[in-house]
Formats: sequence, structure tokens, C-alpha cells
Amino acid sequence: MAAKPGFDVDFNQAPLLVIWEVTRACALACQHCRASAIDFRDPDELSLDEGKKILDEIKAMGTPIVVFTGGDPLQRKDLEDLIRYGKSIGLRVGTIPAGTPRLDKARMLSLKESGVDQVAFSIDAPQAADHDSFRQVPGSYDLTLQGARWAQELNIPLQVNTVFHKGNQHQIDELSELVASLGIVFWEVFFLVPTGRGTQLQGCSAEEMEVIFAKLYELNKKVPFVIKVTEAQHYRRYIKQQQRLAGSPAQAHRHHVQEINAKASHPHAIGRSSKVVNAGNGFLFIDHVGNICPSGFMPVVRGNVRQTSLAEIYKKDDFFVKLRDPSLLKGKCGRCEFKSTCGGSRSRAWAVHGDAWAEEPFCVLER
Repeated sequence: MAAKPGFDVDFNQAPLLVIWEVTRACALACQHCRASAIDFRDPDELSLDEGKKILDEIKAMGTPIVVFTGGDPLQRKDLEDLIRYGKSIGLRVGTIPAGTPRLDKARMLSLKESGVDQVAFSIDAPQAADHDSFRQVPGSYDLTLQGARWAQELNIPLQVNTVFHKGNQHQIDELSELVASLGIVFWEVFFLVPTGRGTQLQGCSAEEMEVIFAKLYELNKKVPFVIKVTEAQHYRRYIKQQQRLAGSPAQAHRHHVQEINAKASHPHAIGRSSKVVNAGNGFLFIDHVGNICPSGFMPVVRGNVRQTSLAEIYKKDDFFVKLRDPSLLKGKCGRCEFKSTCGGSRSRAWAVHGDAWAEEPFCVLER
């Protein structure tokens, strides 16, 4: 989820969006879960009052968007209070409920009434058996699709998140058809980062990523919703290469803007960034107890909201500052002509190499 047209955020001064893990509690046990969530709440979770203070800091920093994630944010009864407060101070607010029995029409209506700008659901397979196996709870697929239908019925802008890995990369066509049938405004396509439970899964190879890039590139020309690729920043490199092959700068530019910006038919979708977003670069993550990290997929704790301001960490912390410096990239990323417009996934580099500035492990360039 990202800003609506007109927002121009200087990533050296503020992130475009802040993701706050409002709870780590979740009834699902998803195979890719970066947080290895469990089904009870931590007594040390940030309180509602602490949450309001965080939202004030996010607004003051100049960040336009906050997304409440988890775990399952529905496990917090005050989720709607957080949404209302965020909206009252002028933030764009999204949330990502889990497909569990807590997801019912009454709660969806409550989210609608709180003023939420966008609701995201995760769908990782085109059939119930595969999805439920991935989420490790029977019935999750049906509950998720029901939640999507309620969002449509209640006129809540709907986003779908999908994680691609070795186990489902071959289902890209079926998933594309399913997602397109749901009336969404935004499809966020994630590529596995091996953290948390995700260390037990195998990610897509560089070549498999290119196949998915090609399909997403063509799909984007046909559908009325935003397609955003997360933790595969080299999709922007792919687009640049296709622009060159197209041989028409005007046509190529139009497609590039389409890929990054919302289509006219969904002017209220929060899914736009004209610049590459990466861990610590246009992005900041707060965990359930207030730890501040460059990303949920790069859980390198640089401070805590109970002791330090978000702006202080984001703007001045040495680790964050260096993440925004493409001259520090190593290996083929450091040599790459696309290092400023792509930069590779810093979270995947950290997870695979133990070095946030190492080369993107799954890029076909120089292979």
C-alpha cells in the first residue's frame, strides 16, 4: 500500500509507509511467516495510547501511509480505534486481516465504519487445498474469499497479497485469473524472503522470477488494478529492459507509470510509488513490542518507540542511512547500471548472505 497521487516523499527524510505489527498473535501458522506467529497476544504489546503516539510521530515525520499488520490485527479489539485515530490526523490507513473465524461480516462492517482506506487479504494458491496447506489451517481459503466478497459488498477497496515460492510459482496463471475475478484495486506480489518459518521453504530461482516478471508485465497491460512487486526490486530492472526493447520511449514511459501508479478506474487505491522502496529506504517497520527495524523481513532492531522517536532512527541511525546509499552495494549489484532504480532486495541479501549490502541472490544478470 502506498500514497495517493500528489505525495512526493523524500526518502532520506521519511519513509513512504510505515508497517506496524500491532500484534503477533494469529490463529494461522503460515509456512512463510516472517514472525513465526502464535495464537496468543504478548502482554508487552504496544497499548492504544502508545499506538496513538506512534501515529502522531508518523504524521509529523511526513509519512503519508500506515498499515496495521500482524499476526492477525483482528486479534486487537482496538484496531478500529487505531484506524479512526490515524484517519483523524490525516493518514492513509490499511490493514491485513487473517482468514480465520474472527473474520466475519460484522467485523468487516466495523472496519468500514472506522474509515479504513484499504483492506488486504492473502491468497497464495488458486485452490483451497493448496492454500490451506500453506496456511496450515483448514478452511482459511474459504474464509479469505468470503472476506473479499464482504469487502466488495461494503465497498471497501480490496487488495490481495500473494507470496511466490518454489511450491506455487507454476500457478501464476491460475492465481492471476483468480485475483482478477475478485474486483480488487491492488495486487501485491511478494517473493519469498527466507526469514522466520520461511527458512524452511525454497524461493523461486532467478530464472523462475523472470518468468513471473514477464507474466506480470503482460498482465498489467490488461487489468484495471495496480500490480506491485515486493522483495523483487529487480522487477524494475526488467521493466527498464522491456522499455528499451519496445523502442518507443513514450510507450515505455506510459507502461512504467501504469505499473507504479493506480489506474484511473481506481483513484482511491493506496498503491503508488514512483521510486523504488526497499528496507530502510522509503520503508520502516515497527514490531508488536515497539522495536524499530528497516523491514519485517530484516528484523535488525535499531531502537524502540518507547525510548526513541521514529524520525530519529529513520533519519540518523547509521544502519538506516547506509541502506539508502546505493554506492555501498556489493557484488554484481554494486556494478549494476540499475542499482539506483532497483538495488535488489536488501532483505533477501541480509537473509541469504547475512549482509544487507550483498548482491541480490536471485537476479539473472551476470549469470
